[in-house]
Amino acid sequence: MKLSMPLVYAGNPRETADQVVDLEKAGLDMIWVAEPYGFDAPTLMGYLAAKTETVEIAAGILNVYSRTPGALLQTAAGLDNVSGGRAVIGLGASGPQVIEGFHGMAYEKPLGRTREVIRLLRSGLRHERLEADGIFTLPLPADQGLGLGKPLKLLNKPERSSIPLWVAALGNANVAMTAEVADGWLPFLFYPEKAETVWGEALAKGRAKRSDELAPLEVSAGGMVAIGEDVKGMLDFMRPMYALYVGGMGARGKNFYNELACQYGYEAEAKQIQDLYLDGKKKEAEALVPTEWLEAGNLVGPASYVKERIAAFREAGVTNLQVNPATEDPAATIAQVKEWLA
Repeated sequence: MKLSMPLVYAGNPRETADQVVDLEKAGLDMIWVAEPYGFDAPTLMGYLAAKTETVEIAAGILNVYSRTPGALLQTAAGLDNVSGGRAVIGLGASGPQVIEGFHGMAYEKPLGRTREVIRLLRSGLRHERLEADGIFTLPLPADQGLGLGKPLKLLNKPERSSIPLWVAALGNANVAMTAEVADGWLPFLFYPEKAETVWGEALAKGRAKRSDELAPLEVSAGGMVAIGEDVKGMLDFMRPMYALYVGGMGARGKNFYNELACQYGYEAEAKQIQDLYLDGKKKEAEALVPTEWLEAGNLVGPASYVKERIAAFREAGVTNLQVNPATEDPAATIAQVKEWLA
């Protein structure tokens, strides 16, 4: 079981990125760099590549709308080169608020678009010419543009002919597609004991179609980690994030995370949280986030309890434990958890 964590920063990501060197020495296997609508992830990933030696540097995630397949190929191959073969590319559809509001693109065909991007990335990394006649048309036909387009392959030879491609997915169709074609799956707000009930059928459907050429699907999930006899109150720091996603990410009836809460069995709470959040009553919404969910989705408590949660994530199929240390010494926490994973 690998150990990873998200790069969490407020204001200046460079200062936080500099801490990754100590985390790498403590045993961190992978660092995830997000890109919602803040600084771009590849710039930070390149910076991390220059500062580190062994940790895998993962995009978590690059959306499949705002960059063309060719640009994503250039990014993936470039990052893999400067990191010496340590790049991991997380992909996802993001959400309509970001894609339509920040990037000005219609949020259409997210599954088909993701599937096609994965195919084109794999083709391009094999140093093949980029060609498509689906959601993407590569090259443009002669009757479009200037009519001068022709199939091209990456100018440079990629560091590796295959880079791990992960997909952030929650809905059943997206999870099935991920289990079929991706190298790894990035679920969110993961509840280990309920994962099989929510996604078991979709995962099985996708795996039944999975190519024998692909390794078994990797899964990365986890949460806050705080180890101690009197740390239970730390879970309250997670309430704003859960409430934001369940209540504020999308309109009523169009919120993936609200649907997930319902699938976990929190239908009443999900509706109340959303109603309160959209009415501007964020604190009231946060108070309604089920404590049971917070406890199950994070690793907060005495050492014995944290070990039990690690076992639960492992039992649920998680191969890459993603943690966010809530401590003054993150490197020490990483070292401790890494020891337990060994």
